[in-house]
Amino acid sequence: MTSPPPESAALLSLRYDGASVPRTLSVLDQLLLPQTTSYVELPDTSAAWSVIRSMQVRGAPLIAVVACLAINVEMSSRADASASTLAAWLADRTSYLRTSRPTAVNLFNAMDGLDALVAAFPSDGAADDLAAATTEYCTEVHRRDLADNRAIGSFGAGALLAANARGRPLNIMTVCNTGSLATSGYGTALGVARALEAQQQLKSVTALETRPYNQGSRLTAYEILKDGLSGGRLICDSMAASLMATSAAGGDHIDAAVVGADRICRNGDTANKIGTYQLAITCKYHGVPFYVAAPFSTIDVNMAVGEDIEIEERPSEELLESARAPEGVKCWNPAFDVTPADLITGIITEKGVITKDEEGKLDALSFVNKFK
Repeated sequence: MTSPPPESAALLSLRYDGASVPRTLSVLDQLLLPQTTSYVELPDTSAAWSVIRSMQVRGAPLIAVVACLAINVEMSSRADASASTLAAWLADRTSYLRTSRPTAVNLFNAMDGLDALVAAFPSDGAADDLAAATTEYCTEVHRRDLADNRAIGSFGAGALLAANARGRPLNIMTVCNTGSLATSGYGTALGVARALEAQQQLKSVTALETRPYNQGSRLTAYEILKDGLSGGRLICDSMAASLMATSAAGGDHIDAAVVGADRICRNGDTANKIGTYQLAITCKYHGVPFYVAAPFSTIDVNMAVGEDIEIEERPSEELLESARAPEGVKCWNPAFDVTPADLITGIITEKGVITKDEEGKLDALSFVNKFK
């Protein structure tokens, strides 16, 4: 089974061939973009763990897809005599891949789903049947991601246009990278911009640089240029407040900020790339609606509040090198921060938009329960 068609050859985050023997998977090395386009072969789950950990592959939806496909690729080189042997190996691999990065829930959900499939498989079943079921599950995670992203874009564009009191195409702002490079294609928050563009309702999209890894300047700006999105521009993270103020003074307001998510708690608190929280605060002060766009699977109903989320801390060297800091200075380098739900206008998913209830709360749990 092969991968779904790419959105654009230039923006193909991974290459998967499910028809070859053994199957093959390679991923775009996002640390080298935009200067160099290079793919890394992933023959097994150890290689997948490495590219996820090093952030050669990043973006919560894409991490989950790569983990699943890597399991499928490595499995195609095995010859298990029994289903129990294969089941034990799958359990070991899902446990291992969970250790790659701790914050994004998509990876954990994907591994939980595969564990559940294995647990439900008949004890007297054949190894080939378990392998076939695993292949179907892993490739479905890939296929579904692209379809979900398009739905997120559609729901997001609809929500923003419904709230558009100015009657003109919209100016939106985003942080980090939430486009084709963070997903199987199209994107989440940047997918909303693409959906607006398709309706000729996008006036501009502003990407924040997103220090210290510069996913906004290296990746989102790259996608904006490749797609020719209207009014594409790049600013430093520290310029967001000033742009909101000066744009409003000139009558050309920023209409909304739309960001991604790595984990959403049942009360709506949201973990995303470091810098998201301060953007939300800035939006609140300037009266700019602040939306989160993420797959339904990003909602973690087992996580009550944002304070419970484990925030990954990256090596100090990653900040020191990019900042050209003096040798020996100490630093703190969290990869994510948590935006409290009261700063969020709405959460856009492929199943619809979570809006605030009469008490002003974002009840993600009730939204999830509607689809059980």
